[in-house]
Amino acid sequence: MRAKWYRRSLIVPLMALFVTVGCAGGSTQNAGSVKVIAEWASTEQANFLSVLKPFEDSTGIKVQYESTRDLSAVLRTRVAAGNPPDLAAAPNPQLLTQFAQQGKVIALDDKIDMSQLKQNYSQSWIDLGTINGKLYQVYSWVSLKGLIWYNVKAFQAKSYTVPKTFDDMVTLQSQIKGTGTTPWCVALKSGGADDGWPGSDWLKEIVLSQSGPDVYDKWVAGTQKWSSPEIKAAFTTWGKVLGPGDDSNVFGGSKGITNTSFKTGGNPLFTNPPKCYLHNQASFITTFFQEANPNLQPVTDFNFFPLPDITASYAGAHVVSGDAWSMFHDSPQTRKLLNYLTTANAQVIWVKKGGKISPNKQTPLDSYPDPISKESAQILVDTKIGKYDATDLMPADMRSAAWKACLDFVTNQGKLDSILATLDQVQATAYKSS
Repeated sequence: MRAKWYRRSLIVPLMALFVTVGCAGGSTQNAGSVKVIAEWASTEQANFLSVLKPFEDSTGIKVQYESTRDLSAVLRTRVAAGNPPDLAAAPNPQLLTQFAQQGKVIALDDKIDMSQLKQNYSQSWIDLGTINGKLYQVYSWVSLKGLIWYNVKAFQAKSYTVPKTFDDMVTLQSQIKGTGTTPWCVALKSGGADDGWPGSDWLKEIVLSQSGPDVYDKWVAGTQKWSSPEIKAAFTTWGKVLGPGDDSNVFGGSKGITNTSFKTGGNPLFTNPPKCYLHNQASFITTFFQEANPNLQPVTDFNFFPLPDITASYAGAHVVSGDAWSMFHDSPQTRKLLNYLTTANAQVIWVKKGGKISPNKQTPLDSYPDPISKESAQILVDTKIGKYDATDLMPADMRSAAWKACLDFVTNQGKLDSILATLDQVQATAYKSS
């Protein structure tokens, strides 16, 4: 029977308190090592390594970090071969759930300090990592999805205003088109088997804001058909943004959308003149903005507004995601590292660098390095309807089919009924085997 570990609500309060949690003392000679694997690369990898440094310096434990964009494939291969890492941080917790059901990962209830975890984390985050009554996953950093980014100076030069509703945003889109400029930048390429996932973010945000949390939960659970009016409506609403497939609505048209990396998809916002004016991506994207354009400054050069509400009764709805840690090998070193990663003093190191939000309630809001990061965290505090990333909670076959469907829809919106029928077929079998 499938572990029913998704939750009806995810509301993450953040409190402006700081608790320093020290690492274990004692001799650091011959302290051992821990093998860790995650997707973080480039600037994100550097930020994670900066988190590890105080731990390594204090304990003497060496952390051997490996980065891969094909994390799911690498983990499946190594688990099957009996050679998994000690710890893994996966952005799709359903994969780790499958490993837990197979007995391949270790329950954490007696491996980490649960009293400290319950003090520092809201129950919603703990519930997300709980499978059949046991804790298998914990989160250290999260991202807020559904943020529409724009070039502040370009917006001001054109006297554009931030839209309050989705219809207002469509009107703004038409206004931008009227000047002969493409309104949107959209990029769905990831460079691996997960191509298409940024498109699924559009769908999640629209489903939640348009049809509400009950439909969203049924969709996650596999009881809401993809061909249902609500999910079909989400695709057609997204289609209003995408336009006819040429470059009238989106820079580069459908070919540009499917062949541009999500990491660089927002960069045309900052050309002179801008090649687009709007870009939808999660809070982590600021890292990539500044990686490509080091002189860009939050608020003065770039800012965001949340995807505007579609249905008034579901106002203030937001989707979040995160990287879930699971343990494959138990050792004193692995326990120490995992306990450290759940503390505020570990998480705040990356928080201060930007691009990540801490789920730890003891992380103070003034730790965030700029008003944009702080506002992202504050939105989580104020979220009225919060849900975890839907496709990350779906079985692997369903998730992969959803990502492919987004690519297919971008390429040919006229095939929507066929795309939805295929998704229904996958849904009918994917949940039985998960």
